Amino acid sequence: MPPSELSKLSRRERQIVDILYELNQASAQDVLDRLPEPPSYSAVRAMLARMVDKKLVQFHNEGGKYIYSPMGKEEDAQLSALQRLIKTFFRGSRVKAVNALLETDADKLSTREIEELERTIARIKAVQNSGKK
Repeated sequence: MPPSELSKLSRRERQIVDILYELNQASAQDVLDRLPEPPSYSAVRAMLARMVDKKLVQFHNEGGKYIYSPMGKEEDAQLSALQRLIKTFFRGSRVKAVNALLETDADKLSTREIEELERTIARIKAVQNSGKK
């Protein structure tokens, strides 16, 4: 599922997709059990059916029960969720989001994690510098 499709999901569809990525596959009852302020079972089934029609999720029959799974790569869903989070809580600023994340329990970052962050920043700088030539 491309990130552009994920960004168009309703709040409830987003919750369902998140549950399916977390569980890898789930029945309608599994989804219902994990939804905050859940609607009725039949409403969940109807939403899942619409999401199948939209090609957001797929299903197979297992012992007379439909088992749903997400379509597309989890990385696409992660990127879409992260973009929404940054837009919603950090006014679109990636810098503010990264700083907030790093400041949270900063003393718990391992040396290896800090070095990995430094390598990522160095790689981004190198790409930017190569484009300025």
